[in-house]
Amino acid sequence: MQHEHTVKSFDDELKQLDSMIAEMGGMAEANLAGAVDAMVRRDTESALVIKKADKKIDALEIEIDDHAVRILALRQPMADDLRAVIVALKTAAVIERIGDFAKNIAKRTQALSQCPDLGAAKTIKRMAGMAQNMMTDVLDAYVTRDADKADEVRLRDEELDSLYTSLFRELLTYMMENPKNITASTHLMFAAKNIERIGDHATNIAENVHFLVHGQMPEEPRPKGDGSVYMTDPTADV
Repeated sequence: MQHEHTVKSFDDELKQLDSMIAEMGGMAEANLAGAVDAMVRRDTESALVIKKADKKIDALEIEIDDHAVRILALRQPMADDLRAVIVALKTAAVIERIGDFAKNIAKRTQALSQCPDLGAAKTIKRMAGMAQNMMTDVLDAYVTRDADKADEVRLRDEELDSLYTSLFRELLTYMMENPKNITASTHLMFAAKNIERIGDHATNIAENVHFLVHGQMPEEPRPKGDGSVYMTDPTADV
């Protein structure tokens, strides 16, 4: 009877870990959506709220770390259970970085509010929507231990990379056409890069889910569609 109670208690602790990860992920998703919305609308007050909200994500990561370390110390998990705790720690760290990227996007709002509107907001919002959908699906895959769904999210990162490259070309063109567009274009480039990195981090979580379920990382190389690092002429083929 005591053994059954101990096992149930351990399972409850692992479920609590998953619940905390899901909560943290939901907060990061909301911050991403809010940051992009504030930037597009040039709403500096809403951007400030997002910047402050990031502290809640940081605090929750500390709680998750403490909970995971306590499990490792008291339960000494092995095999699948050990993988679950390790992946939870890695996932929390990745989500914290996603929250930082969302905060960085919000920080661009003040500067952009004083710049001309270049009309790139539609592409930025589309990128953010793709990244947010990746986050939603990969967190669901994590909670449900669905490796196939995680692998599918991993493949979608290439599409986000390609859209980032397209926007990069567009913004380079704006800068070449008129030096007055350089400041706004630069801030938009940084914001777009943050979104692209969020996609990369969602892919990291997807690979961790694959490892959690199968005990090994995906064998196939990660697909990449970001050609911006090779670009010298915005009119050249990528």
